[in-house]
Amino acid sequence: MLEMNKLSLNIPDTIKPRVVVIGGGFGGVNLVKYLPEQDFQVVMLSKQNYYGFWPLLYQVATAGLEPESIAEPIRKLFDDRKDFHFRFVRVTDIDPVGKTVNTLIGSIKYDYLVIATGTQSNYFGNKQIEQKSFPLKQLSDAVNLRSQLLQSFEQASMTRDKQTRQGLLNIVIAGAGPTGVELAGSLAEMRQHILPKDYPGLDFSEMNIYLVDGLDRVLPPLSPASSKRAHQDLEKLGVNIKLNKLVSTYDGEVVTFKDGEQILTQTLVWAAGVTGATIEGLPASSLERGRYLVNAYNQIAGFEDIFAIGDIALMKTDKWPKGHPQVAQPALQQGAHLAKNLVRQRKGEAWKDFDYFDKGSLAIVGRARAVADLPGNKSLGGFIAWVAWLFVHIYYLIGFRSKLIVLSNWVYRLFTYERGTRIIIRPLVRHDSKEVVELQSAGK
Repeated sequence: MLEMNKLSLNIPDTIKPRVVVIGGGFGGVNLVKYLPEQDFQVVMLSKQNYYGFWPLLYQVATAGLEPESIAEPIRKLFDDRKDFHFRFVRVTDIDPVGKTVNTLIGSIKYDYLVIATGTQSNYFGNKQIEQKSFPLKQLSDAVNLRSQLLQSFEQASMTRDKQTRQGLLNIVIAGAGPTGVELAGSLAEMRQHILPKDYPGLDFSEMNIYLVDGLDRVLPPLSPASSKRAHQDLEKLGVNIKLNKLVSTYDGEVVTFKDGEQILTQTLVWAAGVTGATIEGLPASSLERGRYLVNAYNQIAGFEDIFAIGDIALMKTDKWPKGHPQVAQPALQQGAHLAKNLVRQRKGEAWKDFDYFDKGSLAIVGRARAVADLPGNKSLGGFIAWVAWLFVHIYYLIGFRSKLIVLSNWVYRLFTYERGTRIIIRPLVRHDSKEVVELQSAGK
């Protein structure tokens, strides 16, 4: 690969207003969709060259879906646009005075800047957990976790030591939000229907799945009724739920909780919180709790030409005093709304305030096990909620190919429980493992 000093952003000059978008997630992609090409030049900068449907990451991690089935190349999404320019590059900082975005390979001027960088895992300052645990925030995380899980089962089948085997078969998931709940349920179904056939020499009654959270219920963002039902469904699947429980340390082999309890495990999945993926250059006064403070137009506090949308944006309203939930719908709606306001600006029309329409929340626990909170304080559970979850997720997948692949996988699993991606493409080796340390010491 070429060195950075041999590369440049190479964006053509334009007489149209230039909109620079940092991030290629739900908000950024939807913004571009609604911006008319004849009115704007759009430049998207992202450290990933694909648009991913993150609610299905756990299915990649548990071998239910191929990574490519929940992602599409960003260039493919907009290959019919002549004045859309994507650059696969990391942004280093923003210069709001010079109206410039700086990257590893150069700088670019903007007329409007939209920050749509989303969130990253929050380890609350615990470097040990950050280094040793497994996050589940992007596609590479899901592939790494899949490798870790499959390697653990393979190694469990090759050891005679009971304690070592137990550490390989124990899985601890920190965080009982939607990601943790859906991952725990999926692993429980694997344990029941798939793994005993793959590893007939192992006793999977010894495999423990722990779901832990510092709060007093699972699925805290959902209603108490949905939380209770999900809790019951998880227990029926054999998931060990530990509430009011905080992880203190993890050394790669033992999870230690604040109350002193310990669990032997080679796999700690960290889904215990997120924080905004902020960028250097804007004043500290524009931030609150790791998110950019924005007004009803998504303008960042103190700026008229810099915007934040989606998870990274904190828009306080009477209905949402702590900001909107950090899920896909606010990002999609804010992206579309901001695009329409920029068009209004071009036409000399007044901007409109953003008004979030809450379409409800869904979480799946397993086959025919799901919960849904709907507008009007209505809740659903069981088979109906499960079907609703399936249709909603198929609908929001990008591209006919992805919809077809995911639907065919789900239909196949409906009748067989089979998961066809139980392959280790890229064996995972922890950077602090004995083998890596020995190679580094030998200079290899």
